[in-house]
Amino acid sequence: MQQLNRLSRTEHKHRWQQMRKQARKQVGMTFIEVLVALVILVTGILGAVAMQAAAKKGSFDAMQRSLASSLAQDIIERMRTNDSTVTTSVLGSYAGTGYGAKNLTTPSIRCDSAVALCTSAQRVTNDLYEWEQLLMGTEVKSATAANVGGLSGAQGCIAVSSNSVTVAISWQGRTATADGASTRSVKCGTSGSKRRQVIIQAFIF
Repeated sequence: MQQLNRLSRTEHKHRWQQMRKQARKQVGMTFIEVLVALVILVTGILGAVAMQAAAKKGSFDAMQRSLASSLAQDIIERMRTNDSTVTTSVLGSYAGTGYGAKNLTTPSIRCDSAVALCTSAQRVTNDLYEWEQLLMGTEVKSATAANVGGLSGAQGCIAVSSNSVTVAISWQGRTATADGASTRSVKCGTSGSKRRQVIIQAFIF
């Protein structure tokens, strides 16, 4: 009986020692697992931040392209609403390059009053001036009065052939890829790997 008790104590002691060893091993493994989990978590967070930054850049580029298309449609609609643009000589007065370079001065007659109606030629002058202001983003200003509402380095070009009108708008993108006008028949603005370009064609009758 005593021998059985001694064996039981010995076995119990042996099991206790094994449990203590396993407990020590488990503490070490848990710490390593925490480190691994921390590395995975940090990697995931950094990936999410990088993905969000890329999404913001893509969203900004899409907004710029949408704004360029809207500005091209704007001048086409201005040309359509000018009653005398059916005359090719008046329609041709809209043709030009380098719009957006702040080359146009404020017209003496602004065509913003119902009292004195403008002629078609005066409307052309006002349309081009107002369009250039939109290209430069003068409607939105920062605290330092800088123009911040337009495209970056925007330039507009208008070509007229009879009643066919081609409007091209170029601007500077955020990153260098390929010249946006390298494969286009119409080239507007300064050439470079950051140049983006939108071209819209229309017929005005």
